[in-house]
Amino acid sequence: MDHYDSQQTNDYMQPEEDWDRDLLLDPAWEKQQRKTFTAWCNSHLRKAGTQIENIEEDFRDGLKLMLLLEVISGERLAKPERGKMRVHKISNVNKALDFIASKGVKLVSIGAEEIVDGNVKMTLGMIWTIILRFAIQDISVEETSAKEGLLLWCQRKTAPYKNVNIQNFHISWKDGLGFCALIHRHRPELIDYGKLRKDDPLTNLNTAFDVAEKYLDIPKMLDAEDIVGTARPDEKAIMTYVSSFYHAFSGAQKAETAANRICKVLAVNQENEQLMEDYEKLASDLLEWIRRTIPWLENRVPENTMHAMQQKLEDFRDYRRLHKPPKVQEKCQLEINFNTLQTKLRLSNRPAFMPSEGRMVSDINNAWGCLEQVEKGYEEWLLNEIRRLERLDHLAEKFRQKASIHEAWTDGKEAMLRQKDYETATLSEIKALLKKHEAFESDLAAHQDRVEQIAAIAQELNELDYYDSPSVNARCQKICDQWDNLGALTQKRREALERTEKLLETIDQLYLEYAKRAAPFNNWMEGAMEDLQDTFIVHTIEEIQGLTTAHEQFKATLPDADKERLAILGIHNEVSKIVQTYHVNMAGTNPYTTITPQEINGKWDHVRQLVPRRDQALTEEHARQQHNERLRKQFGAQANVIGPWIQTKMEEIGRISIEMHGTLEDQLSHLRQYEKSIVNYKPKIDQLEGDHQLIQEALIFDNKHTNYTMEHIRVGWEQLLTTIARTINEVENQILTRDAKGISQEQMNEFRASFNHFDRDHSGTLGPEEFKACLISLGYDIGNDPQGEAEFARIMSIVDPNRLGVVTFQAFIDFMSRETADTDTADQVMASFKILAGDKNYITVDELRRELPPDQAEYCIARMAPYTGPDSVPGALDYMSFSTALYGESDL
Repeated sequence: MDHYDSQQTNDYMQPEEDWDRDLLLDPAWEKQQRKTFTAWCNSHLRKAGTQIENIEEDFRDGLKLMLLLEVISGERLAKPERGKMRVHKISNVNKALDFIASKGVKLVSIGAEEIVDGNVKMTLGMIWTIILRFAIQDISVEETSAKEGLLLWCQRKTAPYKNVNIQNFHISWKDGLGFCALIHRHRPELIDYGKLRKDDPLTNLNTAFDVAEKYLDIPKMLDAEDIVGTARPDEKAIMTYVSSFYHAFSGAQKAETAANRICKVLAVNQENEQLMEDYEKLASDLLEWIRRTIPWLENRVPENTMHAMQQKLEDFRDYRRLHKPPKVQEKCQLEINFNTLQTKLRLSNRPAFMPSEGRMVSDINNAWGCLEQVEKGYEEWLLNEIRRLERLDHLAEKFRQKASIHEAWTDGKEAMLRQKDYETATLSEIKALLKKHEAFESDLAAHQDRVEQIAAIAQELNELDYYDSPSVNARCQKICDQWDNLGALTQKRREALERTEKLLETIDQLYLEYAKRAAPFNNWMEGAMEDLQDTFIVHTIEEIQGLTTAHEQFKATLPDADKERLAILGIHNEVSKIVQTYHVNMAGTNPYTTITPQEINGKWDHVRQLVPRRDQALTEEHARQQHNERLRKQFGAQANVIGPWIQTKMEEIGRISIEMHGTLEDQLSHLRQYEKSIVNYKPKIDQLEGDHQLIQEALIFDNKHTNYTMEHIRVGWEQLLTTIARTINEVENQILTRDAKGISQEQMNEFRASFNHFDRDHSGTLGPEEFKACLISLGYDIGNDPQGEAEFARIMSIVDPNRLGVVTFQAFIDFMSRETADTDTADQVMASFKILAGDKNYITVDELRRELPPDQAEYCIARMAPYTGPDSVPGALDYMSFSTALYGESDL
């Protein structure tokens, strides 16, 4: 209430200013307020079944005024006086005014007598106070309230609309678009906003007022003509009308919020009911699955075969891996849903959920425990049965495995023992067959134990009443019969092999001798053919000479090789004679070698053909290497002359650039003679390039006759040309600088001597420390104090503007010549100053610019800048200040 007193009443009421002044309300404003306030009062009074016709007359007895306050506040006022005397009326009006004051509103200059007397201005002021307190004060939008809050609400609601700009409660509403925008924003179906025009305010206002009265229960408080016909509509009338829109729409929003809240409660209840149904269904499904699964797990009837029992185990594994995990998730989700449902019911003040009988969480847990107990026993039974059948199947599998291994071993053995391969075999083959037969006999004896094991396993299977015992017994009998037959065939084959062995021993000795001598000779010929056909790559004359010497040594061994060839062929001929004499069946070949006499003769002929071809290839390569060696020597001889010549010229040019023999013109002439001699040397470089091209085409990669490569020569030649050109340019620039600055030859020699003295490494440049030492030697006062460092930094910025960190001789000369020129200019300017100053002994800047040449004037002014002249003459310098500016501190 205090806030209302201090802000709302002061801001919007101001009765002393608004209501005490005569003619405050012009007729148009008074008419608008009468109509608006009357309609506003009737919108509330009709709730009590009454209304007013004349605002200043109908409130005079205070009865309808008290009734209005009760309706809009919802509170009961003191019992009114029913008498019709003036005192009764004043009493009733005072009760109304006291009630208004109790709400924190100060009624300034408004008394009960004025209301009873029908004072229009005071009555309107009182009604406005009531409207402010009960219709506008409580409006709050984003931390703003009352009028500002209502204005902000209007601005926010109408912001998206074209041609609407609400800034106040008078002229912003004249075109009617603001009212239409508020209605369209909340009830777009009531107004076609797109058809409205800003230049038709009467239509816009009538549309808004008619729609508000018909659909929004907002009485028509103003006429469109009243607003359009007034330059500035009454603010209080407009504000009262707009507040009705606010309350109409805010009330609808509150109703919508309440409806949403009810819908939310209904949605929560529906969600809870759905959770109950889901729980019941999920619990029923889970219990039904447990009921069906337990009998399956309790079935313990064993199967006769391992395959059937393994299928049972696989089914159980599928149950554990595929079928049970989803049910575990369902059980967990069931408990979660149950707990969530109970929590939601408790938060909604609803009774706890009680599942159907037998579907409690505890019932499900008990059923699940029974399932897991049966499951555990079932798995144990399965494993035991599988172990029992596994033992029996293992024994049967062991029989089958050993029988299969034995049968696989005996497969083809009878055919092998019956064959007569020894009749066409050589001695080595016979011996090999004997060794092989001995190995077979050993293997046969070793298999005796396996045959006995097979019989023992078959007997054990019969004792255990194995279901497939007949097939096992038949297979075992077949193995035993075959074993006896193999023993007889083995003895018969041994006797035949031993007879044939003795017959072939003689021939074998000859075959062995042939093989021992044929193999090394054959290897020798193959090596010789490989060497004679081997391609070679040589790079020097010494390498080809080595290959030629090795080839001559090889040719010297050919006669002895031919003798060995004839001896080997003689052994083969002797074998042929023995075979013909004793009619030995020699179907095979020499068992010790695959080398035939035909191969020996063929390879020998090939070697004899390759020898002259190798002679020709070596001769041609020797000639090529001789030519390459001549190219190496020719290039080396020239490179060994050109390389040192380039280095010598580089050194000579360097000496010329730093020595001081003669004038700069003499040095320039000398350098140009060097340049001419260098250019005349170019044909020798071109000749060397030609020799290098021949070397590259010959694929010569090294040259022991010189350490210079063509790349070294090219780089040196380019550096030589660059150095002589740069040196000539430097001397030319020095001549230009000398002539432009008037530097004498003695000064130039002095500069060069100082520069060369401090150029310790003869690089042609000075570093910062070398340059500082050089300046000190020439008389510059550059100490290690801050002033000296600053002066040196200034000089370095002149001679090294690019901050390369070195000072060239040309930059040094430019600097020294400029310093000399500065001193001469200063002398000339001082002489001019003495003439210009005359008796007054000072000179102004304007006089300098008027009397001196431009360059001298600007030079003098720049040097004068830090100094001041006589106090009586601003902008001038006296003799001492001018002298100091030009020369620094001196005795002048």
